[in-house]
Amino acid sequence: MTAPAIHRVARLDLTRTDWRWPFADERRADIDAYFAEQRAGKPQMFNGRVLLARHPLFTGEGLSSDYFETDFASFLAWRDWGFPDRDVFNGFGMGALRSADGAFVLGEMGAHTANAGRIYFASGTPDLSDLRDGVVDVAGSVIREVEEELGLTEADYLIADDWCCVVTDHALAMMRVLTSDLSGEALREKLKANLAAQAEPELSDIHLVRSPADFTATMPVFVTAFLQAQFAAM
Repeated sequence: MTAPAIHRVARLDLTRTDWRWPFADERRADIDAYFAEQRAGKPQMFNGRVLLARHPLFTGEGLSSDYFETDFASFLAWRDWGFPDRDVFNGFGMGALRSADGAFVLGEMGAHTANAGRIYFASGTPDLSDLRDGVVDVAGSVIREVEEELGLTEADYLIADDWCCVVTDHALAMMRVLTSDLSGEALREKLKANLAAQAEPELSDIHLVRSPADFTATMPVFVTAFLQAQFAAM
């Protein structure tokens, strides 16, 4: 695995194309069988439509990329089978929630999810609800995921103007810092109460990260790379 690269940009230009994914077509039977096996253990998994990406390009203060539509089963198989198509990546937004006293607030994915036990910021692979006239609205996706997973609305935080894009071999995490006026502990308690009130929460716990000493092996490399850069700049 190559080391993550970090780019700061002010503008995202992410457009949907009608490209068909050869991997999804050629491995259809295998993909469907694999998804059936996975869903047998986690029946809440839903094979909805998602948007993956190709052709990332950083120019000046912007990032551009082409997105295409596929099914979640194909995405899951591609991920779990070691990313057999190296020209495709998962390009998603993340709400990097930060407390007033500088702690970053991450969620732990519940046992019923496809990412059980992983600890990261509120996020999700873009889907068709994130399209606006052929453009992938990652800013809107971040706001939606933060509300769905954490129970926070735009009134609960200030949104940074720029994006911190962390590029790994198979993912591009577009992160935006969201700053709360609550302390870390107060924010964690509020979020845990929000989770308790949800009928089917995606998250099982809330974690505070104040320094690299709080990193765990269940945090993806794009999250720890982002946090390392944030702490180094403080």
